[in-house]
Amino acid sequence: MPEAIRALPQQWREDHLGESFSLTGSFASKQQFERIRIRDSLLITVFQNCISNIKDHLSGPYLFLLTNTEGVLLSMDYSQNLANTMSGSPIDLGMYFSEKSCGVNAISEAIKHNAPVYLPPEEHGSPYFKDWHCFSTPLNIGRKNIGYLDVSTINADMKSELVAIAKLIPAHMLSSYQEQHSAQLFEQYAIKLTERQLKVLRLISQGLTVKAIAIKLNIKECTVNHHKKIIFDKLGVQSSTEAVSIASRYSIL
Repeated sequence: MPEAIRALPQQWREDHLGESFSLTGSFASKQQFERIRIRDSLLITVFQNCISNIKDHLSGPYLFLLTNTEGVLLSMDYSQNLANTMSGSPIDLGMYFSEKSCGVNAISEAIKHNAPVYLPPEEHGSPYFKDWHCFSTPLNIGRKNIGYLDVSTINADMKSELVAIAKLIPAHMLSSYQEQHSAQLFEQYAIKLTERQLKVLRLISQGLTVKAIAIKLNIKECTVNHHKKIIFDKLGVQSSTEAVSIASRYSIL
């Protein structure tokens, strides 16, 4: 196993093995999962596009899992030679990969430690994963977690090419996610602001005072303040500095 993907330490193994084998997986309700799916629709799309672009270049068995921040399975993709295995498995969309739901697993440990985790079959806490070699990693943008990615093989050691993919996919996914998220925000903010509000925001960005903006636009100062309040509310900010920062970041001005 390459150094960059480490198994959990021996002490962990002694403390946890065998303690969760009686657990069965729990699932989000249909209504809950629909809300989760809608909320994380961009992340799901990015994951599916990313896997679609690389899977034809992989040989051997592979399984990719995407969960939300709570470990709920959002999407998965696997090689054709695992189709029968997965169709006979209880694992399905909406399943919680938390330790409480299905025992210790790579995703639950990545959630627990907020770090990449490799788990061989014998270190899982559930018979669901008795043949799984798993690498799971958090998907973090700065300090914000948006989900977890798991790259696994079943009844086969993890090949070097899959190890390399496991290292590269998270960065590619996060880059694509941020780019598309920014585009969505730009469209959202641009639509939200009226032409008059955009004019006020442009003048704010130039450092003009409320009085100066009122004179420039030939309106009352109270009207300028009213526009500022609406701008702040629409952009979800509390100050002129924050409003200008968002406007600059998404090229609204």
